[in-house]
Amino acid sequence: MSTMIKIYHNPACGTSRNTLALIRNSGAEPEVIEYLKTPPSREELQALLAALAIPVRELLRRKGTPYDELGLDAPHWTDEQLLDFVVAHPILLNRPVVVTPLGAKLCRPSELVLDILPAPQQGAFTKEDGEVVIDAEGRRVHRPS
Repeated sequence: MSTMIKIYHNPACGTSRNTLALIRNSGAEPEVIEYLKTPPSREELQALLAALAIPVRELLRRKGTPYDELGLDAPHWTDEQLLDFVVAHPILLNRPVVVTPLGAKLCRPSELVLDILPAPQQGAFTKEDGEVVIDAEGRRVHRPS
């Protein structure tokens, strides 16, 4: 069954792996875009930002990227310039970003993907760190905050 779900994925990232596993736990097989191997074009990034309805700065990842050495927290950078940096350094793209027929989300934490998946979870799911997210009946487990 083809579901029109895309995930901008980094297999080295636990949050990204958990998000992909939650998508698959709903019975869907998404289009997996390993954005470090096949970076999105500037146009794709602009479309993603429009779908996410967030500012460019919220899509930037700081940890493990050239963010600080490039001085990207300086207020003088325009959105267009920040997009240029992401095109030049795809590692700056925060992940995972998921696009479904119900919307688009930066899925940090990974269970945010549940809000935009068209199909329900089909069974229990536990994150790599041992946190139970979905119970045996496929229902979301809400932890006390």
